[in-house]
Amino acid sequence: MRPEESGAKVMGPLLLREQTNRGDREIHCQDDVGQGGYQIPNNPDTIEFLECDADFVMCVETGGMRDRLVENGFDDEYNCLVVHLGGQPARATRRLTKRLHDELDLPVMVFTDGDPWSYRIYGSVAYGSIKSAHLSEYLATPQARFVGIRPQDIVDYDLPTDPLGDSDTNALESELEDPRFQSDFWKEQIELQLDIDKKAEQQALAARGLDFVTDTYLPDRLDEMGVL
Repeated sequence: MRPEESGAKVMGPLLLREQTNRGDREIHCQDDVGQGGYQIPNNPDTIEFLECDADFVMCVETGGMRDRLVENGFDDEYNCLVVHLGGQPARATRRLTKRLHDELDLPVMVFTDGDPWSYRIYGSVAYGSIKSAHLSEYLATPQARFVGIRPQDIVDYDLPTDPLGDSDTNALESELEDPRFQSDFWKEQIELQLDIDKKAEQQALAARGLDFVTDTYLPDRLDEMGVL
């Protein structure tokens, strides 16, 4: 796997050993790094998992939402690892996420904005990207589940929105033909989004209160999906 800059971080109850040029070092991803989190190295295969008390992994698209979850103690209260994807996730981030699932048997949840480009971020984590399709065996986590902003959420919660642009509409129509989005759930949500002609960011949930995402939205969604 070609190394590349990740910039992404992980926060939560995980003790690991990382091999570095200066020797091995043990790091706890909550106790030893503060709220900043542990930065995922370019080659996450240099990491050995020592202890993990987490129940699941929450992959978050945006830095602002990642900070909100950490500031509100979501990783503590719900015993999870919070991974910042940093937009379209780098290979190192996807590799670590896959290892957390495969080696520690942790469910992987992907929390993104409610737009076609963010759905592709989920698709990249779950099924791999087109550019690195030949590496999907090492990078993709097909069992990853989507907990991001759904078009139905826009309707149900009356979220602040932006109108779809032409590129958004074209992308959604393309996703209706994309093999990664052929389930009844995705077809229904994409068609609804085209119908309402709206998109929303994760931060739109703050319109219901700053703590709504950690006190209500995510707990309800995760409970509904049988994760909590």
